[in-house]
Amino acid sequence: MRLRSSAALLGVVLAVSACSGGNEPATTAAGSQERVTLSYAVWDNNQKPVMEELAAEFTKTHPNIAVNVQLTPWTDYWTKLKAAVTGGEIPDVFWMNGPNFQLYASNGVIRPIEEQVDTSVYPKPLVDLYTYEGKLYGLPKDMDTVGVWYNKELFDAAKVKYPADDWTWADFREAAAKLTDPGKGVYAVGAQLTSFQEYQYNTIAQAGGYVISPDGRKSGYADPKTIEGLRFWTDLIDKKQSPDLKTMTDTVPLAMFEAGKLAMYWGGSWNVAEFSANSYTKDKVDVAPLPRGEKQATIIHGVANVMSAKTEHPAEAWEFVKFLGSRQAAEILGKKGPIPAYTGTQSAWVSAHPEFKLQTFLDSVAYAQPYPVSKNTAAWNEAELTYLTKAWAGEQPVEQAAADLAKAMDELLAKE
Repeated sequence: MRLRSSAALLGVVLAVSACSGGNEPATTAAGSQERVTLSYAVWDNNQKPVMEELAAEFTKTHPNIAVNVQLTPWTDYWTKLKAAVTGGEIPDVFWMNGPNFQLYASNGVIRPIEEQVDTSVYPKPLVDLYTYEGKLYGLPKDMDTVGVWYNKELFDAAKVKYPADDWTWADFREAAAKLTDPGKGVYAVGAQLTSFQEYQYNTIAQAGGYVISPDGRKSGYADPKTIEGLRFWTDLIDKKQSPDLKTMTDTVPLAMFEAGKLAMYWGGSWNVAEFSANSYTKDKVDVAPLPRGEKQATIIHGVANVMSAKTEHPAEAWEFVKFLGSRQAAEILGKKGPIPAYTGTQSAWVSAHPEFKLQTFLDSVAYAQPYPVSKNTAAWNEAELTYLTKAWAGEQPVEQAAADLAKAMDELLAKE
């Protein structure tokens, strides 16, 4: 799913809570017949039915363990979870995303997985995303990658060939010039600023740059290659092949694409449900891989299931997390939810919408890079918007905005 951190969670508060005692609850033997009810927190109403189905399936083989699926919408999920950590009752098992993971892991809020697990069944970038200081904390549930959704009708009208699987930045730029039609109010693409997972992070990786160093201590925004990844988008605005920032603020690129005003939309695998249901896009669009820059790259992300460090039922919680990370659970998820992370279980997801080339999203896992994170991702996510807005609005050269961002981000990272 599209990601920007929802709240700047307070690490110091989490640290105080983690040190307040009760982190080593009494365990219950896995084979005990004591009746246990686990709480399982999720944020997506669309996925609640399949999560409840998985919970029921789990209970069939673990009759002494019931699971209560608790839905909190995304807009309130992290606020509620933080409140639970600092004084309430934290769920036994809950969904975790990349931007918030290290904050919770470093403050002892979630339990590391002690049992030996075959992680080769999941994409390595996702395993790495949920590993902190050499310990695995969550099992990947689902995954998403990014591609270029394109309007076949607009491509045909402009006599532009559909994107090839091996197309490049040069091919993209050539197509963008031909697809832009000011007279009809049609742009090639929307160079959106607020959706880094679909836009900037991908082109930064394709240019050979980086957002944050592997050790999580240094910003990559001052790197010339990173700047080229940013310039990819500001050039499109300068050439009027993308709407300007104000226009995209008033009407988001997704709405413009669904109105036939954008020929291309950089979007994720999660857009399948949206585009297949939309009356305009359902028979007019398809998807292609992202164009190749210096290298081929896409950003991969996925939700993981994690356990509370304070759960009173760690053995049962682990049994449930282990089930959720299994092939059986993934095959159920793939029929009714997002792309399951378990390798070899995605065919049902692909075949559900034969009108789109959804294999594109699976093939891109081979060159995927993980979503960039640190202990307090939210802090520098906010800085990204603050400084890069100046470049997107044409108020400052992209080089200067990136340099200022790098300095501010380094200062924030030094405080982690």
